[in-house]
Amino acid sequence: MKAKLLCLLIVVAITGCGKKTWQKVDTDNPAFNPNVVFREYEDLRSPKFRHLVEKYQLDTIFHGETDEFRRILLLRHWIKSVITINDFGDPYPGDGDVEAILDEALQGQGYHCGHFMIVQNAIMNAYGYVTRTLGAGPGVKGGPDGHHGINEIWLNQYNKWFLSDAKYDHHFEKNGIPLSALEIRDEFLKNKAADIIKVKGPERKPFDIDEETGYSKEKNAQTYTWIEWHAYTNPFTRYPESRDLLIMFQDEYFRNNTWIWGDKPHWAYSQTEYLQLVQDRDQLYWTPNTVSSDVKIDGKQAFIELTSDTPNLQEYQVRTLPSGEWTATQNPFTLTLKKKKYELLFRVVNMAGVPGPEHKVIIERR
Repeated sequence: MKAKLLCLLIVVAITGCGKKTWQKVDTDNPAFNPNVVFREYEDLRSPKFRHLVEKYQLDTIFHGETDEFRRILLLRHWIKSVITINDFGDPYPGDGDVEAILDEALQGQGYHCGHFMIVQNAIMNAYGYVTRTLGAGPGVKGGPDGHHGINEIWLNQYNKWFLSDAKYDHHFEKNGIPLSALEIRDEFLKNKAADIIKVKGPERKPFDIDEETGYSKEKNAQTYTWIEWHAYTNPFTRYPESRDLLIMFQDEYFRNNTWIWGDKPHWAYSQTEYLQLVQDRDQLYWTPNTVSSDVKIDGKQAFIELTSDTPNLQEYQVRTLPSGEWTATQNPFTLTLKKKKYELLFRVVNMAGVPGPEHKVIIERR
């Protein structure tokens, strides 16, 4: 009797061990950092964007170009070709109004970096490229202490932000990867930007000395010793109203040094209601258009909850590998499990039709 009972238990154990269930397989997806710091971004539902595109026939600038990064660089190059530099023209006609700036620029009026910044912000956002405004400066006591207005633009194909300077039509790269403002700062503080290059125009031509300013790569990189991100990144749709709130990175360098601007400390040191300090780099470099997923499996049903911080979100899309087409999907995505293995790609698409980075989910019966 005992022998029979032992055999029965062994059979049950073997049968139980052989039972297979569907499980989520770990995959290497782009990192997702939620937006917890920045307050507002441009609203593509505003008719101001359509009017901007149609008035200046901006579609003709990159006609036929499908590469996202190159489209962005072509748009930036157009801004540079239209607006001349005039750092000492105050008061500027159309100050703060993007269309007025462009109209005056087409008649020969020059502008400073802040005007290039808000024009680039409006045009890039018009095409669904998430763009924000920021200021920077070398901040050296007894040395260079100027201030520069620029933009950071989110690149979906690289899953990162990069600094874009429309005034000089250039940016910085390392090993072929475009760099953010904070990455440039890292490189300058490390070894005076020795390991990075400065590139100009849509062709990304490396160069050192800027013909317009005489500034070297090192001097340009020094500009990003101090950086202020603007918490409200919607100057185009908010105009003529404005809100001031600066975000700065509070690291060891910040704590041990002072940003000098105009031979004195930056005005935000004394007007702290306009200053927000952030110690977490991921909060500065949140990841728009990027998807995160939470997969729950109940028997033969899989429930995939999608999360994304996507400005102007239009829809989530799914594609079944290897040959499925992208289709709109509800969130959460529900799947009845029948096959041994499922490989799914998810992404967001914004109101301008720009897709975000792909996020893979694999469910396999094991």
